[in-house]
Amino acid sequence: MLKLPRRLCWLSIHILVFMASHGCLSLSSTGDVAFLNAPDAPVSKCPLRIVYTCFTSSVVHVQVLVSFDSGSTSIVFHKHWTCDAGRAGTKVITVRFPDWLVYQPDWIIRGSNWVLSCLLRGWIGTAESTQPGRFSLASVTVPIDIQTPLSRPFKQHLLCANWDTELLWRVSRDDMPQCAKENEVASLLSTLYASTGENYGIIKTLQPYRNEVLEGLRVKSIYYPWCDFSLWVLLVKPCSTRLCGLLHHIDSDNNYSTPSLFLTETGKIHVQLHGEAGHSSAFLSPFKVPLYQWCRLSLDIQGRMAKLSIACTDGQQQYIKKAEHMFKMNLKLDDTKGYFVIGGGKFTRGIEGYYGPTTYYRTQGLPDDQAEIHLPHVISKVNITGWFQSCRKFKSELFLTAQSTVRRISESSLDTYTELVLNHSPTNSTEQCTFFESPKKPHRRQVAHLTKLLSQKYSRVNAEMVGRELYSLVLRKLTTTDSVEAINRLLPFLLQSSCLGDNRALHLSSVLYSSGFGVKRQPYKAWLLSLLAAQRDWRPALLHLGYMHLIGDLVVTPDHDLSYAYYINIARQTSIDQKTPNPKQTFVELIRLNDEETLNVQTNENDDLFHWLKLQARSGVAEAEQAMGRMLFWGQQGVSPDIRTAVKHYERGATKLRDPISTYDYAIVLLTGQGVPQDVERAVTFLKKAKEQGFVPAITALGWYYEQFEKDYEKAVHLWEEADAKGHPDAAMNLGVFYSQGLYPGHPADQFKAYKYFLRSAQRGHINGGIELANIWIHGIPGQVSRRPADAVLWVKWASEQNGYLGTVLRKGLNAYLKGNWIMALIYYLSTAESGFEAAQFNVAYLCELNSDSLHPALVTQCMLRYYNMSVQGQDHAPYALIRMGDLFYGGQALGRKEVSNAAEMYKQAALKNEPQGWYNLGLLVQLGESLPFSLLSELNLLHLYLTDKQQLLITLFHRCRETNSTEAYLPCTLALFKAHLQSFQIDKDIAIKLFATVSAAVGTLSFIIRLFKWRTAPCQQTSLTSTSSSSQTQEEEEEES
Repeated sequence: MLKLPRRLCWLSIHILVFMASHGCLSLSSTGDVAFLNAPDAPVSKCPLRIVYTCFTSSVVHVQVLVSFDSGSTSIVFHKHWTCDAGRAGTKVITVRFPDWLVYQPDWIIRGSNWVLSCLLRGWIGTAESTQPGRFSLASVTVPIDIQTPLSRPFKQHLLCANWDTELLWRVSRDDMPQCAKENEVASLLSTLYASTGENYGIIKTLQPYRNEVLEGLRVKSIYYPWCDFSLWVLLVKPCSTRLCGLLHHIDSDNNYSTPSLFLTETGKIHVQLHGEAGHSSAFLSPFKVPLYQWCRLSLDIQGRMAKLSIACTDGQQQYIKKAEHMFKMNLKLDDTKGYFVIGGGKFTRGIEGYYGPTTYYRTQGLPDDQAEIHLPHVISKVNITGWFQSCRKFKSELFLTAQSTVRRISESSLDTYTELVLNHSPTNSTEQCTFFESPKKPHRRQVAHLTKLLSQKYSRVNAEMVGRELYSLVLRKLTTTDSVEAINRLLPFLLQSSCLGDNRALHLSSVLYSSGFGVKRQPYKAWLLSLLAAQRDWRPALLHLGYMHLIGDLVVTPDHDLSYAYYINIARQTSIDQKTPNPKQTFVELIRLNDEETLNVQTNENDDLFHWLKLQARSGVAEAEQAMGRMLFWGQQGVSPDIRTAVKHYERGATKLRDPISTYDYAIVLLTGQGVPQDVERAVTFLKKAKEQGFVPAITALGWYYEQFEKDYEKAVHLWEEADAKGHPDAAMNLGVFYSQGLYPGHPADQFKAYKYFLRSAQRGHINGGIELANIWIHGIPGQVSRRPADAVLWVKWASEQNGYLGTVLRKGLNAYLKGNWIMALIYYLSTAESGFEAAQFNVAYLCELNSDSLHPALVTQCMLRYYNMSVQGQDHAPYALIRMGDLFYGGQALGRKEVSNAAEMYKQAALKNEPQGWYNLGLLVQLGESLPFSLLSELNLLHLYLTDKQQLLITLFHRCRETNSTEAYLPCTLALFKAHLQSFQIDKDIAIKLFATVSAAVGTLSFIIRLFKWRTAPCQQTSLTSTSSSSQTQEEEEEES
């Protein structure tokens, strides 16, 4: 009896081991399954071919799983069949997707919740299983692409609806989502555009109507147009050339088409229309466009009749004029051929002023009474004319003097605007104040005092001089402060400096109002100040407006064509600036303040690193000579530009060290005469030496010499073809220009070939190549290259951000940071961050994060959220910004609530950039019980873990964190991975213990039953034996008696 429990224990252990080993085999080695022709998208009936192999008797399952935006999931198809052990087979089944997933909703097909994802999956398991097992390897999952409901086709039903169904359909169909109706009114410009008076403007194209009726009407009216154009303009200066563009139409052959409106030197409007016979005719308006007033120009075309009207207002008085002209020819207007231009273009300059909302009524006239003038909402909100009136009043108070004071100020010292104020402002002798009498407002009193001091020092002053000095005083005050509260006190002086004509003050004021640093955020005022500075061709303001219209803001929606108009201006200036370097320009360096390695190599003329490089260069180290020349010529790594000294380093490297790079650089400065007298013959000698040493740029430069000086185009293109084959961007750029202008020997002009060379040059990093590529993408080449405004604006943005004046502001910010003046660093980086420079946006957020003790917590959160968010929208953003944005989303600071999906998206993007913190944070999300979206796992190539347990996903994420080869991240990632393995082991151990306990309980129960049974049968046997013994004893006694 004592041996029985011991045997039962051993039996239980054997059973447990057998069940565990058998379970592992069945989970990991059940078979194989694969889809041979899985569909890409849902279809009504899909024949699906499945190949499968079963190692044990199992069941093959095929399932379609759909997840909705509500977070729920639904199985819309499930089929299964048995599979014998050791059998390999192929089966074709028909997978049926529901109609609401395949077709648009109609009177039979009901609409569904928004579908997020659809999975077609198969596995080998038991008959009762509804999903793949936890450790199942015999499974396959294929994602199915889901179209939006209105993008799906309609189903052709083969039955008619009952009258009640049809009635219900008619009642409810208006509530169903439908495609937007086409608008016969085309908005060519819905906002404001600041025009500098150069060859830059907004390019717009129109497409044919999708509606057959509207398109038929449009085609019929091509040779008898009946339409209207409405354009708002504000003129700051008269047209400086014969014609300035207002609105013109260019056809597919690059000719002017109907309509073309220009402003003449005299201020009148030149209207030119194109006829069906290929001829053009024009007329001149009898009225002029006034200055400093918003004017609505309207052109009404009715067959051969053209009606032109102007309606202007300065807020008090109105100016309305009209004119008509009857043409002797039939007019032609095909608005889908070519493109429209608002402002300047290839063939004409724009006005110096502002363009407002521009509307084209394609098949109808203007909707309201032309006798009434209603300023568009955007014009009223920005209020440019209000700024001009305020500045006029301010200048009048500051500069309007008594006659004796006016005599002391030379008219030559006054700007045009001040002369206008002095000559035309009404004065009253009884109310007239002296020249330097202090205005009533305290801020103006100080400006008046400054004006008086300047007048005493220089004897003559003008508005711009006072504005410059006032801006310098504000910067000096900011340099000595350690709090952003000082900004609010100094802002009025910035605005006064802006009013007096300082563009730096205009831009800085705009940046402060846009960012909300130290002042209340006012987007419309920020927009106004940027428009004023951009109209004066101020580079940072052009960048600011280009970026604002690229990404959109609180007051504007994204407009790639308008963004391009600003960026192309600064991009072409950048191309010119790089050919004429000066001390005011600095090479643009992408430096983030958390990059300690880059910060450590920053230097200056008094730094040890600079002197060490200088000593190395004198010792004959070619790389040091190159570095010295590069730093001094372009102003890199904190060194001030010094072209003459840089040329000396080039010369020493070329003549003494015979270094090919220095030889080439010295040849270029000799060829162009930069920092040294021009010596073409000597330059060619050095270029040939560099070419002989295999330096590819020298080949391109020799080709340029033969093209510019020898006019030998054949030799030039031969050298360029050789350099292009070796990957030089300048060579591809030059070949593109030759093909574009028809200069390639033996070949006519070929814009498409030029396009391919410009594309190649841009991809190799050539600024002019990027500009020319963008120019083609914004216009298109009919029949060959489609318009790509979104891509075009990115190329000119990239080119614009190489501007040397932008580099100078960035360098000032970095120098301030290195000196410990975080307020000035913040100011400089803010001015470039609002202009769209990604590294500056990162640095602003990083400075707010570093100096959180000195700023209000709400301002720190707002700053980090705004500028890290801007940073991650850039093309080459830093992983650190992604991590911090993810933290803000998860912490609830971004949207006021915890956003797990947005946080996971940020961490995912960081992980894809091989950032260990991204993988680590994804693992933390899983540890905290958050589920990662299906699409996210798919992008991380972790789709196979979508339906597995949390521990397996954790182990994979932390394992990838450790594999990033980051020295700093190796230890924490390893510890996290070790912890995940321990947790997985603990879970498996708990399962084993529970299974052992279950088996032990079962065996114990069985043992108890057996023992009980034996115990109950034992008395019966004992009674039987006793009875037998008694009967035997009685028989013996009877025998003895006998």
